[in-house]
Amino acid sequence: MNQYRGNRALDQLRPIEIKTGIQKYAAASVLWTQGETKVLAALTIEDEIPPFLTGKKSGWLTAEYSLLPASTQTRSVREAAKGKQSGRTLEIQRLIGRGLRRAVDLKAFPDQTLKIDCEVIQADGGTRTASVCAAWLCLALAVQGGKLPKSALVAEIAAISVGIVGGDVSLDLEYAEDSRADVDMNVIMTGRGHYVEIQGTGENGDFSAAELQSLLSYAGKGIGEIFETERTFLKESGKNE
Repeated sequence: MNQYRGNRALDQLRPIEIKTGIQKYAAASVLWTQGETKVLAALTIEDEIPPFLTGKKSGWLTAEYSLLPASTQTRSVREAAKGKQSGRTLEIQRLIGRGLRRAVDLKAFPDQTLKIDCEVIQADGGTRTASVCAAWLCLALAVQGGKLPKSALVAEIAAISVGIVGGDVSLDLEYAEDSRADVDMNVIMTGRGHYVEIQGTGENGDFSAAELQSLLSYAGKGIGEIFETERTFLKESGKNE
């Protein structure tokens, strides 16, 4: 029998809710709710590429991430008002971009850039991993809606947070858990069960090889469930077109 933290098992995801079509002018947009965390992702397709890709018959994918001012308990100052992005923001949007570039064939949309904006409306842990999931779903919806060629999408991508809190390996950390975690880890995987990226840190302690295997096992379980949720959503969405 699984151990519990509150009313949720240690290996249990928070409830996920998906809404799409949020932004009229985006190629695709998704409001991803996971527990109390809410992320709005939107895909824009632009007819331009970075200079380093000129003449290479390739496209590009990039991501931006931001916390909206009232997304946290204490109002977050807009980074535009500060005149620069924080190191955390830059690190997260690079993570999202790296993860999503594994999902696409850049040669399938030459001389175009896919720009994915991830806005955190409400933050309660796992905002970067929720952003990856919402962003991938935007890509899949753009393909489904004919905004991108089918050949553009080559892999399913999803992400989840895991950690060790109070000595227990736990899946999908809420902020109250994440803020006191001994170990914090973010995992991105493909639909084939392969790893794209693993970010793991002993915040207030270290972890053993056995604990690492447990963390990855929990992550694999959670990501598998996210894929099933996304596949079901896409199947139903396709029926409604």
